[in-house]
Amino acid sequence: MNNFPLSPQKIALFGTSADPPTAGHQTILHWLADHYDLVVVWASDNPFKEHQTTLEHRGQMLQVAIDEIEPKKHNIQLYQTLSDRRTLITVQKAREIWKNGEFTLVIGSDLVKQIAKWYRIEELLEQVKILVIPRPGYCLTDLDLEAIRNMGGKCTIATLNAPRVSSSAYRLDHDKTVITPGVEQYIQRQDLYSAILF
Repeated sequence: MNNFPLSPQKIALFGTSADPPTAGHQTILHWLADHYDLVVVWASDNPFKEHQTTLEHRGQMLQVAIDEIEPKKHNIQLYQTLSDRRTLITVQKAREIWKNGEFTLVIGSDLVKQIAKWYRIEELLEQVKILVIPRPGYCLTDLDLEAIRNMGGKCTIATLNAPRVSSSAYRLDHDKTVITPGVEQYIQRQDLYSAILF
């Protein structure tokens, strides 16, 4: 019998570039699944980044990474239809699906300094709480979090030590240890990143 409510109240929204998804993404998803009724994830285009492969492939790889999580977490779901370059639009789409949801937007600590530049940020912060995932190499300061709170945001830091892995380590340093076996197989089958890997 499923122990999760049919109409989840606590919903984590986790959009990620996933270029490609890593073991770090898996760790984050596993942790979120233990703390929220539902974890909604999608691959997204970050307007502040250049992406190496298509959104479609990144979404497929993200699903592979989710499927590899052990033990299985049945409250993690890929909703690629939520993907939008503007997070506010994503949240509006989510509200249409889960009308009674209490939404928490999950961001990495590398995004904290740029969040003030996001589209209609004050309106976004009225609709979601912010959960910051610490990332090695991106120091969080009280001033950074205070800036979010001064815009009306409710912001907390996750009690999670994410592993020191990143998508850029794969793209730039050819480090295959940061990705999962299934994602590596998908990359090989689709011949992704070959222009930068060889």
